[in-house]
Amino acid sequence: MLESLQQGSVSVDEALSRLRDLPYEDLGYATLDHHRSLRTGYPEVVLGQGKTPEQIAAITEKLAVQSDRVLVTRADMDAYRAVKERLPDAAYNSAARCITLERGRQTRRPGVAICCAGTSDVPVAEEAAVTAEMMGCSVDKMYDVGVAGIHRLLDKTERLRAARAL
Repeated sequence: MLESLQQGSVSVDEALSRLRDLPYEDLGYATLDHHRSLRTGYPEVVLGQGKTPEQIAAITEKLAVQSDRVLVTRADMDAYRAVKERLPDAAYNSAARCITLERGRQTRRPGVAICCAGTSDVPVAEEAAVTAEMMGCSVDKMYDVGVAGIHRLLDKTERLRAARAL
């Protein structure tokens, strides 16, 4: 953009307008970190809990202008509907309670396993899995491995090893 300013293809006012929201943008009720991906390699994650559906939709829309990946955690169906109106390519994982927007393909790095003891833990495990995937990791899930006996966990790991050998 600065080269465009130097060449005269962008006005000073336009350049200032674009730079005003970098590295962050203050919406009054939320401050969006547009440079987090540049600093960390991972985009900002929005905690939906405590925000209105309209706030979540506005935040998601603003982040989507600057990033090809957006993740909203602890979101309900009303928030998803509000986001979907603005961003038709958004998706909702009801088990994880997450709204995602993922434009383009990303290479996933292996190495994340998500384990949970019982079925009541699945929502948190799904949220963790969606988050890891949005951060570029492939995820192996092992649910309901139990806490009463190690045999339930060992059974899952043997099947996981066998699946990777194929």
